[in-house]
Amino acid sequence: MKNLLTTESKSYLNNLSDLISSYGRCLIAFSGGVDSTFLGFIANKVLGKNSLMITAKSPSLDNEELKNSLHLAKNWKWNHRIIDTKEFSNPNYTKNNLDRCFFCKEELFKVLSDIAIQEGFNFVLDGSNLDDLNDFRPGMKASSKYGVKSPLVEVGLTKEMIRTISKHFDIPTWDKPSQPCLSSRIPYGTTITPKILEEVSRSEKFLKSLGYKVVRVRHHGSIARIEVPEKDFEKLLDNQSRDLIVKELKKIGFKFITFDLLGFRTGSLNNHV
Repeated sequence: MKNLLTTESKSYLNNLSDLISSYGRCLIAFSGGVDSTFLGFIANKVLGKNSLMITAKSPSLDNEELKNSLHLAKNWKWNHRIIDTKEFSNPNYTKNNLDRCFFCKEELFKVLSDIAIQEGFNFVLDGSNLDDLNDFRPGMKASSKYGVKSPLVEVGLTKEMIRTISKHFDIPTWDKPSQPCLSSRIPYGTTITPKILEEVSRSEKFLKSLGYKVVRVRHHGSIARIEVPEKDFEKLLDNQSRDLIVKELKKIGFKFITFDLLGFRTGSLNNHV
């Protein structure tokens, strides 16, 4: 394994390990993304079976993400559990106002906190990093409400640092593109339904099968708005590729297939927030 750790990153890593060790038995909210996978990896090194990874299953979680989480946990022999969350039973979530994310995280952290109390875990941890403090993240208010610890924030780790340290440890998610929940593809004010999320999931899965590693399909009713990085513009506009995409997305249920000339932007639906 090539050593990619600088003196600074070693210091951050030591601080993180010491902090997690001080927590004792912990639950970790594990989505399979870059941050929660890194946190789970370190927590397991420090706490072993005194850590429990929990993945929340709901219509807003892409099925491929669930499979990847299962694979990682099984491969590393983690103490891992899948639970069902019920945010779709809360109209404050499905009506999709600007605070939607709060109600999703509130449901998750309430369930995790209940499990922690029932099974004798000291804390619930999440994978928020320092960069998240500068983003529009209403869900972070829910972590405060339930006393959830964010050790990556506490020690000052950014996304770039997490990726570098993850690469050092050969954690396969080190270069994984961000993959927020499927509900983030729906414009605020549009009611979220499992059917809409299924259409988004199927569309993005198809586009990824064509080789687009980073892609978003924003759902605007009968219109699909495709975002890819600028480097993929030419490929997307190739006649053969374009015809395949139009045919498949119309089959899924869209009437109009559009291509966003601004390209891929993380959280593009937050631009007006």
